[in-house]
Amino acid sequence: MATAAKALGFYHEANDWFCNAGLPSDITVVIDNVNFHLHKFPLSSRCGKLEKLIEESQNTDQGSRTITLENILGGPNTFLVIAKFCYGVRVELTPRNIVAIYCVADYLEMFDSYGDDNLFVRAENYFHKNVLKNWKDCMVALQSCENVIPQADNLQIISKCLNAISMMACTDPSLFGWPLMMYGRLQSPNGSILWNGINTGARISSLESDWWFEDISYLSVLLFERLIKTMEARGLRPEKLTGAIMYYSRKHLHGLGRWQGGQNTKIKSIASFSMKPAIVDQRVLLETIVKLLPKRKGKSLCRFLLGLLRVALILDADDKCQDSLERMIGMQLEYATLDGLLIPTYSDSDTLYNSDCVERIINHFLTFEGKITTFSPRSIASEVSPSSVPLRKVSKLVDNYMAEVASDVNLKPEKIKSLGEMLPESARSSNDGLYRALDVYFKAHPWLQEKEKEQLCNIINYQKLSIDACAHASQNNHLPLRIILQALFFEQMQLRTALVNVPDDENAPTGPMSIVPGSSTGTTGQIVQRDGWVTIVRENQVMRVNMERLSARVVELEEEFNKMREEMKRVSRTHSSLDSSWCISRTFGKCKLLLDSSNVQEDVVESTGPATPRGSVDQPRPSRHSKQR
Repeated sequence: MATAAKALGFYHEANDWFCNAGLPSDITVVIDNVNFHLHKFPLSSRCGKLEKLIEESQNTDQGSRTITLENILGGPNTFLVIAKFCYGVRVELTPRNIVAIYCVADYLEMFDSYGDDNLFVRAENYFHKNVLKNWKDCMVALQSCENVIPQADNLQIISKCLNAISMMACTDPSLFGWPLMMYGRLQSPNGSILWNGINTGARISSLESDWWFEDISYLSVLLFERLIKTMEARGLRPEKLTGAIMYYSRKHLHGLGRWQGGQNTKIKSIASFSMKPAIVDQRVLLETIVKLLPKRKGKSLCRFLLGLLRVALILDADDKCQDSLERMIGMQLEYATLDGLLIPTYSDSDTLYNSDCVERIINHFLTFEGKITTFSPRSIASEVSPSSVPLRKVSKLVDNYMAEVASDVNLKPEKIKSLGEMLPESARSSNDGLYRALDVYFKAHPWLQEKEKEQLCNIINYQKLSIDACAHASQNNHLPLRIILQALFFEQMQLRTALVNVPDDENAPTGPMSIVPGSSTGTTGQIVQRDGWVTIVRENQVMRVNMERLSARVVELEEEFNKMREEMKRVSRTHSSLDSSWCISRTFGKCKLLLDSSNVQEDVVESTGPATPRGSVDQPRPSRHSKQR
């Protein structure tokens, strides 16, 4: 019997397979247009389903029956293994064919009730004893389930593979010297590598914690998603899950590595086996990755999320996906960089950069920060709390972003103003970044009107400008006149404060010095010392009041000048050229008189000189502190 079994064999001619059993075929099984000319007895003795089909089929004229089997996993190749097993020919089970044979044996009802040690039991034992205990075999078997997911789920093949892979990934390789099965019988019990049974003395190098990233990157999106969820349920650390997701995304999501700065270095597969990379739909992958990412913070994760957002805008992903990405970026905006935040506009917008997207990200950041600061005690609110550190970082980032996008000629003034007003005033310790952004914007938009410039300049707190910024603003021809005067005033205040803070060595006070913060009316600070330097405070207040009067007077002069200019235009249209010349000379004489009075007003700040021609600026009213003296 054994000799006859060994002599049996199968051969094919074109699309027909034959068995050299020496007997004529009495049944034909058709699998995907491939004919298997076999015999009823070997098939019906092992396959319960084929036995039922043979009984239901009818004989043809030649006495042969024809059976057509649909949806056989693996097609003719798998059925050839089934036929050989029914005829007693030795078959080989491998990790690549075990899933298909396991499922087909279940479909054809090849159980022990149709013969001892039937194919279903053999496949089941091989799967549990060999495949699930070996990383390489388990990965190959899991990948082969991609086309037979419903059938494999019925037999719990996928869930068992996922659990086995998760357990091996969660295990520390250096703790137990695992995985021993990874190299099969090429490893001796003491850990050295064997060659033809000879101990070479070489040992396997220690494994990194991310050794399994490359292997699971060959899975399809559906299986990868299920594997990550299984690992998460088993308690794998979130940073490892994040690393695996990022590695998978950089490998399959086209265009993502362009913004990752060469971080997608390939990790060598520990098993060194060849697997075909999965065909991944870009939009499905993106939406899956967004759902799988854990809620964590970090520089690399923030940069990765910004890259995903760019890909989402290119692929025109749905609003839910984009909103989730913007929300996750907003939660860790303090880790973002300027180049990552400069997201180009991929739509039909006129602007170069997508400032609307950045504005939504900042709103998410403020919402997240608001939840943290809501429970902070008021006593800590005035100090530098931990929550204020991210706010300061984001303020610098926003200022740099505004300065970068300000050169776009199509950027509207409302947008640059909206970006500047998003963060609270306490977020910026200095407004130099805001001033720099507006300076770039004014230079790139010389056609702006004075009123629009003044509205944009209102977002700057000039008390928070440095001395250098104030000096630059006081000489900036792109700024309105009122803003220049305001910058000049605060520059003088800061210079005087700086001089007061550095007294002479001989007259240096020995007592303690207290600094009183400036009031909301405009002073940057008042210095009160115990040795009688109260006069400095009074002089600062007098100077502030005089400068405020001067600024108000300048506004009045501007209004009068505009009225006179309108009058000149009206007169020139109604009078003769001679009368028009006379009116112009008279008007300019009046204008010169007003300008002379403005110069006299400036001298009032330093001394009380002779009266000026105009009564409104003859003599400054004495301040409250002057009366006290």
